[in-house]
Amino acid sequence: MNKGSERTFNDLVEFIGEEMDFESGFYNDSYLDRRITARMRRTDTEDYQSYQQLLERDDGEREELLDSLSINVTGFFRNPEAWERLRPVLREITDDNRRVRLWSAPSADGREPYSAAMLALDDPDIDARRVEITATDINADILEEARDGTYATSQTTDIADELEPLDDYTKYIEQDGTTFQVRDRVKEMVTFEQHDLIRGDPKRDFDLVFCRNLLIYIDSEFKVPIFETIRGSLREGGYLMIGMTETLPAECRDSFEAVDKRHRIYRRV
Repeated sequence: MNKGSERTFNDLVEFIGEEMDFESGFYNDSYLDRRITARMRRTDTEDYQSYQQLLERDDGEREELLDSLSINVTGFFRNPEAWERLRPVLREITDDNRRVRLWSAPSADGREPYSAAMLALDDPDIDARRVEITATDINADILEEARDGTYATSQTTDIADELEPLDDYTKYIEQDGTTFQVRDRVKEMVTFEQHDLIRGDPKRDFDLVFCRNLLIYIDSEFKVPIFETIRGSLREGGYLMIGMTETLPAECRDSFEAVDKRHRIYRRV
């Protein structure tokens, strides 16, 4: 944090929270600083105070910053080894001849819930007909992108590489050059909804909840409410999967038992 004093940084964060209707208090300072600094570089702004002045007069930059602050970094089958370890879990919960409900929270641009749908469709030992996936995010704009299900390979991502865990991704993805469109049979398994994981109400009777790569950005005091919401949303014996670099808060560990601790798969006690 070297682009002005700590006070000017705090003033900027306070402005973002009060004037731009962004819940900055939920996120840790290092995450906020990284995203703000990236926008400062894009706009050739040298310090926090100057960037705040830019935000005060430029509605377009406000939109760009809000989009940057929304956590939407994802990929198909992110951490493929963890997805491979999820296969037996999906086989087990679809083996009971009943409807199976999955929740991806937050779902970002949709690649995580679509990955779960494609994995179910692609595995002969998983009955995909029983799988329903709810995908939620706080960002309404990113949900619209997710519903569209169109993605493009760029200099930093290769969609074809991301889809490598599938035997034949063309069954589920239509490719046109460097653009990839999720097929209807996959989309039909996923319902997208807006939801605030920190302040929203728990959902009900889910068999599996994905909450991956969110906690590393969230301030520690808000992690326990997130896990209380997740616990209340899982049926007894339901599964939770978090990010590979994340850990359960100490206050919540009695509520979950490790199924695969290395790959961060847990079961509700």
